[in-house]
Amino acid sequence: MHTLAIIAIGGNSIIRDEQHQRVADQYEAIQETAVYLAELVLAGYRLVLTHGNGPQVGFILTRSEIAYRYEGLHDVPLVSCVADTQGALGYHIQQALGNEMRKRGIPREVVTVVTQVKASEEDPSFAHPTKPVGAFYDPAQEESLKEAHPDWIMVEDAGRGLRRVVPSPQPLEIIEMNAIRTLVDNGFLVVAGGGGGIPVVEKGPGRFEGVDAVIDKDLASALLAVELKADLLLFSTGVEQAYLNYRRPEQQPLGKISSAQLREYIRQGHFAAGSMLPKVQAALYFLENGGKRVAITRPECLVEAAKGIKGTQITA
Repeated sequence: MHTLAIIAIGGNSIIRDEQHQRVADQYEAIQETAVYLAELVLAGYRLVLTHGNGPQVGFILTRSEIAYRYEGLHDVPLVSCVADTQGALGYHIQQALGNEMRKRGIPREVVTVVTQVKASEEDPSFAHPTKPVGAFYDPAQEESLKEAHPDWIMVEDAGRGLRRVVPSPQPLEIIEMNAIRTLVDNGFLVVAGGGGGIPVVEKGPGRFEGVDAVIDKDLASALLAVELKADLLLFSTGVEQAYLNYRRPEQQPLGKISSAQLREYIRQGHFAAGSMLPKVQAALYFLENGGKRVAITRPECLVEAAKGIKGTQITA
C-alpha cells in the first residue's frame, strides 16, 4: 500500500501576495502547486488535500456587505461562505491537479468532498469569540452595525477599526469521514475539509446545524490525518522550514526535531499565533494520536520534504 499523505495547502499556495488576489491569479498559483502534488503521486504517494480559505471568505463577506448596503440584498452567512469556498477552491484544485495528472498520463481522478466538521456547543470559544473575520469598519458605524447585525460581536482591531469576531471551536468529528475514507481506499485523490470544514453542532441525535464560526484549518487537517491513519501530515506554507526566533538576528532553522523538543519550543513562545503556532500544535496532535511524521515546508519543496530531505521534520 502506497504511503498516505495529508497535504495542507496554505494560503501562499493560493494567494501569493496582495497584487495577485484575482480568481485568475489564485488559479495560476494552484496550477503551480499542482505540479509538485503530481510529482508526489508519481513518487508513490496517495494524497488527501486540505486548504485554507481565509482571504476568499473575506472577499465574499465584503461583496455581501456592499450588496446589502447599495441594493438591500440579503447577507451571506459566514457558514455558507465556508461552504462556497470549499466548492470554488475545490473546483480549482480538481481542475489544476486533474489536468496535471492527465498531462503525465496518470490514471487518477481528483474529487472534492464538501465537508462538515462537528464542534461542541459547550466549546469555550462560543462564549468568548476571538477570531476576526471580514472587513474593517469605522468606529462611527458601530451603532448602525449593531442595528443591522444584532448578533455580531465587534471589537477594536489593533487601531485599524472595528472588526467582527466569531468563535473558533475545536474540531471534534468529520461528518463525511466514511465517504472520504471510501474514496481514498478506491484510489481517488481527495480534497476535503477546506477552510477547516463547515462548522456544525449537533442539535439532536444525528441532526446537525451550521454555525457562524471558524475551525482552525491546521487542527482540522490533523484530525483528518488521524482518522485516516495517514503516514505523513505535510504543511505547505510560505517558508522552507519553521524557525526559532523568526525574523530576528538570531533566527535558527529547525530541521529534524522530536515532538518533545517542539513542545518545549512552543512553551518558550517561538511560534506566532495565527501563523506557525497552529501548524506546530496540529503536528503535536497528529503525533500524539498515532501519526508517524510531520513536515513543514514551501510548495516547491513538497517532494523533498515528503522524503524527509527538506523542511522541518517532526517525529514522535
